[in-house]
This record gives sequence, C-alpha cells and structure tokens, in this order.
Amino acid sequence: MEEEAAVLALVALAHAMRLRIFRALVGAGPDGMTPGALSEALDVPASTLSFHLKELMHAGLASQERDGRNLIYRPAFDRMGALLDYLTAHCCQGAPCDLVVPKARKRC
Repeated sequence: MEEEAAVLALVALAHAMRLRIFRALVGAGPDGMTPGALSEALDVPASTLSFHLKELMHAGLASQERDGRNLIYRPAFDRMGALLDYLTAHCCQGAPCDLVVPKARKRC
C-alpha cells in the first residue's frame, strides 16, 4: 500500500460514525449488511449513512453490490489487511518482533 492510500483510509476511519459503520461491516463478515440493517443497528438516518458509506467506498474500505432490490455493503478485508501491513511494516526495525498484543476482552 502506498502512503497516499494509507492516508486516505486513515482519514476515512478518523470519523466516529465511519469507524462505527466499518466495525459493523467487519462484524458482519463477508455476508455484509444492507443499508437498512446498518441504519437500524447503528441508529443513524439513511441519508447520513449513505454519505459515510460513500466515503468508506472512496477510501477502498467497503464495497457495494446489488442483490435484487437490495444493496449489500461489505468490508474490504484485503484493503484493511494492506493498511495493517503498511502500519506495521517497520515494526521493531525489521527484526523479529517479540511484541505480544493482548487480545480484546469480550464484553458481556
């Protein structure tokens, strides 16, 4: 991933609502979500949701597919992985990394 693409992705995720939308899409996995399901899950108006989905798609972090009368939005896992690779490319100055990242705790 080039620096410009990384910046574009980070800018898209730097907005609280877009981050919530992206996380919801990632949680849905490859099946994705319809705008109606996203709107209901996140309690966001359709017009606001549409704007933020467009920004995520512009950054390459989400895709849209028509399924009959429905639109399905999916996370771009390849782009997310590329962004993570870009951010960690120089970890530990190229040496094997002993960094242990604790797993997130599940909330009840």
